[in-house]
Amino acid sequence: MEIILLKDVDNVGDKHTIVKVKDGFGRNYLIPQGLALVANDTNRRKLNEIIRLDDKRESQRLDVYQEMATTLAGATLRIGAKAGTSGKIFGSVNNSQLAAAIKEQFELEIERRKIEIPEEVKTLGTYTANINLHKEVKATVTFEVVEDE
Repeated sequence: MEIILLKDVDNVGDKHTIVKVKDGFGRNYLIPQGLALVANDTNRRKLNEIIRLDDKRESQRLDVYQEMATTLAGATLRIGAKAGTSGKIFGSVNNSQLAAAIKEQFELEIERRKIEIPEEVKTLGTYTANINLHKEVKATVTFEVVEDE
């Protein structure tokens, strides 16, 4: 079954792409959840209109994304983690912890999927993460993993 994705879906595809999925997955999950439309002739014609409206909405928010990027660029986040005596933390720091720290320290709501941590964080120290706010706006944030008390 061919579908048009309305949102980014992990392991399936990106927003506004036409992909082939199994019939049951499309009919029972993607379409009822509002994540996709059936890729028939009518919906294929509507796809250009949907893309145009989304681009217009995103371009209006471009200034907001640029302001968020400048706020994050000069700052250092502090993330607390339980660590052993050697400085190795229990578990690792992930993008959802980073999103929570950004919300707590800067009061900015950033979706965790937009945050990429290039290396695995398993020790105390300073690291960087990339945030894809928009196609044109990307930010790099520095975060410091400190021992939780």
